[in-house]
Amino acid sequence: MSDTKEKTSEATPPPADLAAEVRVLHQELTFLRQSRMFVIHQSVARILMFRFLVGMAVGLGTVVGASVLLSLIVWALSQIEFIPIIGDWSAQIASRIEMAIGE
Repeated sequence: MSDTKEKTSEATPPPADLAAEVRVLHQELTFLRQSRMFVIHQSVARILMFRFLVGMAVGLGTVVGASVLLSLIVWALSQIEFIPIIGDWSAQIASRIEMAIGE
């Protein structure tokens, strides 16, 4: 029994150290609560607006990126008309896209 008493007394810090640790923890929490991101996310409406704007930016970036990538692929396919099978296929794709854009 004396072994368990000694182990528990070693595990709990003395009251002075505990008070100092609580004081340091309080200072850290105060610093964290003054952080800009913590202040911004205090309100549900702000969180929703922030997430909405992030979603809009991701959506716009996806559309612009896909448009640029697709136009580069179509341009590259239109440049390889000299390859027998792929050239005919790429010419058909390019003409259909041009017809769709023209309409």
